[in-house]
Amino acid sequence: MKNEVESGQNNKKALINRARTVGWLLFLLAILVFVKLIRVQYYDEFKGKTWAEYSAKNDLKLDTIPAMRGNIYSNDKSLLATSLPYYYIGLDTKVADSTYFDEHIDELSSLLAKSFGEHTAAGYRSKIMRYRVSKTKRYLRLKSREISYLDREKVKKWPFFAKHKKGGGGKFETIYKRYKPYSPMADRTIGGIDAKSGRGYIGLEASFDKILEGKSGIGWVELVEGGMKIPVGDALNVQPEAGRDVYTTLDMKVQDMAEIALRRKLNEMDADFGSVVIMEVKTGEIRAMANLTKRGDHKYEEVFNYALAGSNDPGSTFKLATMMAILEETKMDPDKIMVNTGNGAMRFRSNIIRDAHRGGFGTITAAQVLEKSSNIGIVQLMLRYFADKPDQYLKYLKQFHLTTPTDIQMKGEKPPLIRDRTSKQWSSYSMYYMAHGYEMQMTPLQTLALYNAVANDGYWVRPMIVKEIRNAEELEDKMEPYVEEKPICSPETIRKVKKMLEGVVNNGLAKHIKSDLYKIAGKTGTARKLINGIYTEGKNYTSFAGYFPADKPKYSCIVVIDNPKSSGADYTRYAGSVAAPVFKEVADRIYASEVGIQKPVIDSLPAESKAVMWAGRTSDLKVISKELKLTPAPEDAEYAAASLYKKGKTNWKKTDLGSKDVPDLQGMAMRDALYLLENKGFRVTFKGSGKVVEQSLPPGANQSGGKTILLTLQ
Repeated sequence: MKNEVESGQNNKKALINRARTVGWLLFLLAILVFVKLIRVQYYDEFKGKTWAEYSAKNDLKLDTIPAMRGNIYSNDKSLLATSLPYYYIGLDTKVADSTYFDEHIDELSSLLAKSFGEHTAAGYRSKIMRYRVSKTKRYLRLKSREISYLDREKVKKWPFFAKHKKGGGGKFETIYKRYKPYSPMADRTIGGIDAKSGRGYIGLEASFDKILEGKSGIGWVELVEGGMKIPVGDALNVQPEAGRDVYTTLDMKVQDMAEIALRRKLNEMDADFGSVVIMEVKTGEIRAMANLTKRGDHKYEEVFNYALAGSNDPGSTFKLATMMAILEETKMDPDKIMVNTGNGAMRFRSNIIRDAHRGGFGTITAAQVLEKSSNIGIVQLMLRYFADKPDQYLKYLKQFHLTTPTDIQMKGEKPPLIRDRTSKQWSSYSMYYMAHGYEMQMTPLQTLALYNAVANDGYWVRPMIVKEIRNAEELEDKMEPYVEEKPICSPETIRKVKKMLEGVVNNGLAKHIKSDLYKIAGKTGTARKLINGIYTEGKNYTSFAGYFPADKPKYSCIVVIDNPKSSGADYTRYAGSVAAPVFKEVADRIYASEVGIQKPVIDSLPAESKAVMWAGRTSDLKVISKELKLTPAPEDAEYAAASLYKKGKTNWKKTDLGSKDVPDLQGMAMRDALYLLENKGFRVTFKGSGKVVEQSLPPGANQSGGKTILLTLQ
């Protein structure tokens, strides 16, 4: 015990000693900075005078020198935003001596007229001369607009700008402009900076402003006409420190896919706005966040981040949460519990609840309530299981992470509004309208987080959009995905709702987006818009939330389209025909572009297939066989052909190049077939494109060179 006390006292003393050491080092640093300021001001010279003497004669002052703002990168390190230097050019007309000035003024005036053209050479000369002889003016800005870095390098070789003992006077005022190579893609998400302050005001630019902005330096500037500040000398008290770089999770290929699909549907439906968010299931990494607002006739731009801050009644996508609460409470089998939805209209208190399907669905299972998105069915289930337990229902919503923000790394997320019984707006029937997504406000991102948790076997994942902070190439901070330790509900509930969400696409309201290549799971949502306190007929907020491939979820996605319009039938205004097709288009393109989530090719082959699937150079075939995890291509052949069997067996056959016989070209690309035939002396004609499926001279035929062979490609 005594040893433990002594050890604790020794540790305490060591900490105190370290703190004192750090304190003395900081004090010493402050003294050094003060000494440096005194030395620069009173001892360092500029143009033969100390800075104190020079500043007394000239209008000099210490001013901040802006730092270079950090860059923003995409997931694959493509540049999303950077600061490019631009320069105002000017001339201190009184610096050069008379001889130099007289000899070079005409040359400078001619170069200015030829390069910038704001005045004639005579006009430039006259203006410079006026400043030269003026008693009150000396500094002249030579171009009204800034020039690029490349132009600056050219100007540096001009008279008055090139180094010369008797010349000088040329000045460059540096400013930085933010440049976004992919603009207008993801403009609102990447964000922007204020032109005057240089601070980020929206998007990632604002959310990570402190990291991106760097630290300003301090240096001497001369105040000249018009309040312009011209840097003088190189003696800076504090050098500016460039901002750090932000590496995001965005994938601009996926962003492009999302924006193209969304823009096409918005134009088709003449909708007010739309949003698409695509997220990786396991990590919560946002791959795309598209937000488009109508700004004119068929013109859509990124002006507001609806995914982050666009709250609305979610509508039927919220039925997933209600069904999960029911399953958690009852442990029922949704395929066996029957619900009578009647003829599609149900009087509830003073209101009438309707199903979208005219004539109603009649008696259906609880699973079909979700698949067919029956408003009446979900209210009937709520009356059956939660009529006397509203607090228990609200407890489940909290358990599902629906009552708090996602806390994504971006500023501006609007908190969800889900009332509880302490709210003045709560009524005895609030719970039943909440059951199908009314009397609440949620953002698309918050809804997506629920669907992503289901796809992730019940484990809730926080959406993230930034994964690293770097100082040049040095890693400073790495953001790890945040996954809740406990699932939001039981594995049995997850299994059941997954099956139901697949049923929505296979048998329900979204069956027209079913894919033969991969499985989709999700839910449609159509909510009437709340305008002036009234849910308005014909003004709809449509959405589709889900994930894919459903058997091995890689991505979750939500699509929102607000107030779609159409001159056709009423059904075109509902989510299944508005938002769901956008989801399908984006999912199709992602699936086609990612080999990793595609089913192996051999799974789609017949039990025994002897058809040649690939043929060509073995160096190329090795890459294919490795990517598809097939038997490796032969090492001892320059050319080969492969046929596959469903069980994964690969049959390789070497292509004989030494024989004079016609080679078997089936499965070859035109490039390889042409090379082989021409080397054997054949003349080649072809039709179609792709790989060889037919050849006019059969393989193995003993034909002399000079013959013509027709290849059919497909």
